[in-house]
Amino acid sequence: MNGQLTGQPIFILPEGSLRNTGRDAQSRNILAAKTVAESVRTTLGPKGMDKMLVDSIGDVTITNDGATILNEMEIEHPAAKMIVEVAKTQENEVGDGTTTAVILAGELLKKAEELISQNIHPTVVVRGYRMAKIKSIEILNSLSKTAGINDDDILEKIAITAMTGKGSESAKESLAKMAVEAAKAVARTENKKTIINKDDIQIEKKQGGSIDDTELIRGIVIDKEVCHPNMSKKVKDAKIALLDVALEIKGPETNTEIRITSPDQLKSFVDQEHAMLKDMVEKIAASGCNVVLCQKGIDDIAQHYLAKKKITSARRVKKSDIEKLAKATGANIVSNLDDLTPADLGKAGLVEEMKIAGDDMIFVRDCKDPKAVSILIRGGTEHVADEVKRAMEDAVLGIASTLEYGKFVYGGGAIEIELARHLRKYAETIGGREQLAINAFSEAVEIVPRTLAESTGHDPIDILVNLRSAHDKGQGNIGVDVFKGTTGDMEAMNVIEPLKIKTQAINSATEATEMILRIDDVITAKSGGRMPPMPPGGGMPGGGDMDY
Repeated sequence: MNGQLTGQPIFILPEGSLRNTGRDAQSRNILAAKTVAESVRTTLGPKGMDKMLVDSIGDVTITNDGATILNEMEIEHPAAKMIVEVAKTQENEVGDGTTTAVILAGELLKKAEELISQNIHPTVVVRGYRMAKIKSIEILNSLSKTAGINDDDILEKIAITAMTGKGSESAKESLAKMAVEAAKAVARTENKKTIINKDDIQIEKKQGGSIDDTELIRGIVIDKEVCHPNMSKKVKDAKIALLDVALEIKGPETNTEIRITSPDQLKSFVDQEHAMLKDMVEKIAASGCNVVLCQKGIDDIAQHYLAKKKITSARRVKKSDIEKLAKATGANIVSNLDDLTPADLGKAGLVEEMKIAGDDMIFVRDCKDPKAVSILIRGGTEHVADEVKRAMEDAVLGIASTLEYGKFVYGGGAIEIELARHLRKYAETIGGREQLAINAFSEAVEIVPRTLAESTGHDPIDILVNLRSAHDKGQGNIGVDVFKGTTGDMEAMNVIEPLKIKTQAINSATEATEMILRIDDVITAKSGGRMPPMPPGGGMPGGGDMDY
C-alpha cells in the first residue's frame, strides 16, 4: 500500500502485508463463513450424517454434534473463526442447536451477499437483519408453549428430541427419564425462575458394558480408590467428612536444620511425627465420621491410624468433586481439623468402591436430598460412550434451557416455517430497502426445514411446498417427518425443543452475520515471513474448501 508524493512511494504497511478491500473483502469473508456452515449442514436432524475427525496425532472422533465438529477442525480463516464462535456460544448457553445456529449464520450471509450484489449497501442489510431479529424473538415468544418443573412428560420429550440421531437411539427413553430425574434433583427456584446449574450434574463415562448399563447415582462418583487395603470398601449409613487440609506433617516454611546426634533422638523425632499424625486422626474420629474424603494428601502413617479407627478414606480428590460432594451430602468442607464437628458431616446411604472397566471408583450413593448428582455413562466402545455422553449433555442442557424460560416450541422445522411466514407479513409493513433484507432473513430461516427435507432422501422442494401450504391453512405444528420423508404433525410426534435454542441461535447467528457484513477491509500482517492462508481469487484455500 503506497501513495505518491513528489514521486516518492510512501509505505504505510510493512512489506509482505496483504490487504483486501470493499466487495472483495466481503465476498472472501462471506465465502469462508459459508464454507464452515456447509461443512456441518449435513449433520442436522435425526437423519443427519456423521463426520469422522482425525486430529494431528491420529485420534479419531466420530460425531454429528456441530460444536464438537467445529472444535476439532483446525480453522484458520478469521471470518470462519467467527462462525465457530457462534457454535461455542450456542453450546455454552443452551447445549444444543449448534448446527442450527451455524447453518443459519451461513444462510444469512448467503442471502446478504445476493442483496449486496444488487447494490444494496451492507449497512442497510444489517439494519434490516436487526429489525428481523427483534421481530423474530417477539414472534417466537408468542408462538411458544409453557412448561414447568412438574411437566415430566414434556421434559422427557425434550430430552428425547435432543438425543435423537445422536448415537443413543436404542436407550433414549430410559436415558431421557434419567436426565429429567437428574435435572429435577438439582433444580432450585430463584425469583420465580427455575435454575439448573449444569455443573451440579456430573456426567462420567466409562467404556464397557452397554448403553443400558448407564445409571443415575443420587450422589457423586469419584474416580479415586480407597487409600489403604485394611479399610472397608463398603460403608453403609456413611457419615462423611470433606477435608481441604493435608493429613501430613508439613515441612517448616523457613529454612530449618535439625541435627540428630544419637539414635534415641531420631526415635523421639519419628515418634513425635507419629504422635502428631495420630492426634490428627483422633480429631477426625471424634467427629463421629466413618468416611473421609480429602482434597490433599494423606500420609501413610495417617492412613494406618484411619484404618485402625475403621474410617474409610480417599485422598487427592478433585476440588470440583469435593464441592459437588458438599452439595450432594450436605457436608461442610473443613480446612482446619480443630473446627471439625459432627454438624459438618454429610450423609449418604452407601459409600462403596467398585471396579468399573478396570478402574477403581468410589460411589457415594443414596444421598437424602442431593443438590448434585452423577450419571455414569456406559458404552460398548469408547466412541459409543463419548457419543452417548454428548447426547446426555444435550438432553440435560435442553431440560435446563426449557425450565429457565419455561417455554418450548415444536421442532422438525415447524417453528421455522411459521416464523418465516410471520416475518414475510411483517416485511410488508416496512418500507424501503430494509423490506428486502427482512424477506431475505425469512428465507434464510427456512434453511432448517430445507436441510431436514434434504436429509430424508426425498425431493426437498415438494416437502417445503407442502409445509408452506399447511402453515398458510393455520396448521402451525406441521414439520418435516424425516423418517417417512413427508410432512407430519410435530405435536403428535412429540418433537419439541426449548424456546431458548431458537432465540439463542437467531441472536448469535444474526450478530455474527452483522459483524462479518460490516467488514470492508481485511489487512493481514506478515507473520514470521509466512502469510496466513488467505483465499485465492475470492474464496477458501484450495479453491473453495476449508484449509483444515
